[in-house]
Amino acid sequence: MTVKNEVQMEDAPEEEVNFDVYPFLKERQTKAPQELRQFYVRFEELYDKKLWHQLTLALEDFVAQPTSASHLFPLYEHFIRDWKSKMNKLSLVKFLTRASKEISGPKEALDFLAGQAKGLKATSRDAYVLAAMEKAHYELIVQDLAACKKDIDECEKILDDLPVTEPVINASFYRVAADYYKAKMAYPQYYHNALLFLSSVSLDELSTLEKQERAYELAISALLGEGVYNFGELLQHPILDTLKGSGYDWLRQMLFCFNSGDMDAFEKISRSGDFLKQPLLVNAVPFLRQKLCLMTLIEAVFKRSKESRGKMTFGEISQETRVLIDEVEHLVMKALSLSLIKGKIDEVDQVVMVSWVQPRVLDKTQIGTIRDRLTEWSGKVKDRVLSLESEEGAAEMFLQ
Repeated sequence: MTVKNEVQMEDAPEEEVNFDVYPFLKERQTKAPQELRQFYVRFEELYDKKLWHQLTLALEDFVAQPTSASHLFPLYEHFIRDWKSKMNKLSLVKFLTRASKEISGPKEALDFLAGQAKGLKATSRDAYVLAAMEKAHYELIVQDLAACKKDIDECEKILDDLPVTEPVINASFYRVAADYYKAKMAYPQYYHNALLFLSSVSLDELSTLEKQERAYELAISALLGEGVYNFGELLQHPILDTLKGSGYDWLRQMLFCFNSGDMDAFEKISRSGDFLKQPLLVNAVPFLRQKLCLMTLIEAVFKRSKESRGKMTFGEISQETRVLIDEVEHLVMKALSLSLIKGKIDEVDQVVMVSWVQPRVLDKTQIGTIRDRLTEWSGKVKDRVLSLESEEGAAEMFLQ
């Protein structure tokens, strides 16, 4: 039977499925690889006793076996279909997702999961989301981006309504959403969803190649994403360390340049052969320079005390950001319009008064800056207390 026919049978009403599972299980007990035969014996025992939960757990152990991949779809077709209504719906979708990878082509896998998702919509919302997002994964592969976006939007609304979801569901949603925005070259949306995907999985679940690809794509999207001016969360994530020794360590170093406002390091990297091999970055150099100037401005404001922020001269900003004095006002207005800072510009005296700077995920150096500022503040408070105590003592002596 072809996969196409299997999908057609799945669309049929459940009561029309009528077959005897025992001959299939008996045959597999003798013909399956030696390391898998015990599972088929166990399947028969549990099925005979109608122990559906234990049978589901046994299936999960079976899927984990390295040699089980090619056996998953026949197992579904000739065994699981008979009792899948008794199976935990989320466990069922996890099995079907894995089995779909063994179908001959992405279009056939898409049709298969579409039928499964349709049957789950009215019975299990969380399982439906998982099935729909895995279906959307194949929609991306066959380049049906409109259908993929429709599934993303629908599932996002369902997830917003669910009080709690398992990590596997969140991981599937954010993985597919990130891949969709990657295909659309929507860097800020990719950056957001890719980070959420990483928060939903353990890095041990990803191959070394996948970790390096994710780190590379996150770095590119951080640099090119409009509105992305805080790299702290990415810089602290261990996935970025996978770029070390991969030929893309320069990209990792560039992120640190932007985060700290290190213009000299940026200029050096941007002239390197590795950078010049990246057309996306080379074509975006003017944008990158402006972004670096804005992030340098943020860092300059952040490092200052509240008092010194209240009066930053155009000359100081020009020196920090390396823009001409005549361009400082435009740079500050850009930062204000992006809500990176809040404050006022005194054009006459050429002074910027900053009252607020965008909150940041801090690296160790920036945490050190806060520590030094707190130490300075603590010293001022101590001096003030001692001064008040001295004045109080002098007053008492005078009254005596």
